[in-house]
Amino acid sequence: MTKNKILNPVTMLAAGLLLGALSRIFDIYTQNLGNIFSQMAIWILLGTLISIYSETKKKAMLNILPFCLGMLFTYYLVAVLTKGVYSRSFIIGWTVFAFCSPVMAYFAWMTKERGVFPKIISAGILLISVLSSAVLFDGPRFYDFVIDGVLAYFLFFKKVRR
Repeated sequence: MTKNKILNPVTMLAAGLLLGALSRIFDIYTQNLGNIFSQMAIWILLGTLISIYSETKKKAMLNILPFCLGMLFTYYLVAVLTKGVYSRSFIIGWTVFAFCSPVMAYFAWMTKERGVFPKIISAGILLISVLSSAVLFDGPRFYDFVIDGVLAYFLFFKKVRR
């Protein structure tokens, strides 16, 4: 299957819907996976991968929004259906994150271009991922280092053909 067939808005919506539901189920039944998928670093990694492997900046933006909105929708739908605990401030925060994701995807796509500016963007993405773990989620934890290591690999070392 080519990346064109995988990286399109419909498939990204389906992936977001699935991962949102799984993330909430992980919160309920598996503490470790729940912790990982409830924090920003994993979503920054996934969003960065979707963005850099999209063919164009526009496609990166069109792919990431349905992914994030789908994830958000099913995460909170499952929370409501299971009578789970969730906070209004988290819903607002993740909604803002989702609606800002096309702009972030635009810049993430640029990290695979040549020059100094793409490297600055890459460093900024990595810094935000590290800081989100440390400041927002009382980390970093072991898995944060793994996620950020994978993120650094894809941002600074992995070549992407377009």
